[in-house]
Amino acid sequence: MGNRVDHTLVRLLCLLISSLMVTGVASSRATILGTGADDKLNHNNQPLRRNLLANSLAETPAMGWNSWNHFWGNINEDIIKAAADALVSSGLAKLGYIYVNIDDCWGEQDRDEKGNLQARNTTFPSGIKALADYVHGKGLKLGIYSSAGYYTCSKQMPGSLGYEDQDAKTFASWGVDYLKYDNCYNDGSKPMDRYPVMTRALMNTGRPIYYSLCEWGDMHPALWGDKVGNSWRTTGDIEDTWDSMISRADENEAFAKYARPGGWNDPDMLEVGNGGMTKDEYIVHFSIWAISKAPLLLGCDVRNMTDDTLEIVGNKEVIAVNQDPLGIQAKKVRWEGDQEVWAGPLSGYRIALLLVNRGPWRYAVTAKWEDIGIPPNSVVEARDLWEHKTLTKQFVGNLSAMVGSHACKMYILKPIS
Repeated sequence: MGNRVDHTLVRLLCLLISSLMVTGVASSRATILGTGADDKLNHNNQPLRRNLLANSLAETPAMGWNSWNHFWGNINEDIIKAAADALVSSGLAKLGYIYVNIDDCWGEQDRDEKGNLQARNTTFPSGIKALADYVHGKGLKLGIYSSAGYYTCSKQMPGSLGYEDQDAKTFASWGVDYLKYDNCYNDGSKPMDRYPVMTRALMNTGRPIYYSLCEWGDMHPALWGDKVGNSWRTTGDIEDTWDSMISRADENEAFAKYARPGGWNDPDMLEVGNGGMTKDEYIVHFSIWAISKAPLLLGCDVRNMTDDTLEIVGNKEVIAVNQDPLGIQAKKVRWEGDQEVWAGPLSGYRIALLLVNRGPWRYAVTAKWEDIGIPPNSVVEARDLWEHKTLTKQFVGNLSAMVGSHACKMYILKPIS
């Protein structure tokens, strides 16, 4: 009996220590789980993957520009350089727009004799390394594109399936800072099997490279992407229309609880400034992306932005909501017909509030304290983020505002008593 008690105590102590170790690992997303492929730290007899947060990137959502929404595949090194120049000269770089991302069609149709990807000679004659040096010289970061398939989506250049290690080393040697990794022309295997191969390849280069999973939400990457990449697409490709934009906002909102520092839901790039929506609609677009902690990747021609476009994407107060260090994605907490209330907590005991009218007529939209987590009798101060003013009225119980068709009102609420 004495031996059995001793053995039981030993087993209990081992279980307790194991439990504490697992809890300690789970409590810190910044912990690197192991140092190599043979690590066996696990629970339920399953090896834990190293979390890509080990690259120390994406503590807040990425901000920058991507070539696809405006230029599609009609890109060259001069356009990319000019985009970098424009981010700096417009002041957007100082606001956090630091990634200059080349999308599809930058490479030759075939690899070189050593199997390496190569820049298209007719459009990127200086090569990607020289382009990265130029972008870095502006204080910015360069992004590039590939696919977890045999070809990229344009089918005009090779994908990285089967070449993950080689391509990751190539990207790192060029000085690439960001990889958008698409899902076209794959071998039929599940993306949760293909995408981690590139995760390991990027980590093995030793260069911090932001990893954007462009899996289109097909296999719900929000459920598994946080161990694989820094952001993951929750939707199909966006188009420059109200219906496309608002439907992607809805799809993305369903996965709000999975977003957090190091890994973000991505409803696709911004269309603000491309001309397919009204100014009010673009303000809704930018506001929803900001409060949803989505990556803010401009998709317009930043060389030729209108004053309205610059006013929208340069709104410091709205950007600050997106970049808030608490890193909690807002949710749709109430909707009645076409009227919606979005809300989410911010650092400093504040709440971001967005009132949206999706309908065809002007309408009053009301946010109730009970819906957004404020104690019922609290007195609240409201800051209007598009009017850039603190309202003179203080609010108790609710806040109501008239909102135009396809328009919004955005506030930061701060309880003061």
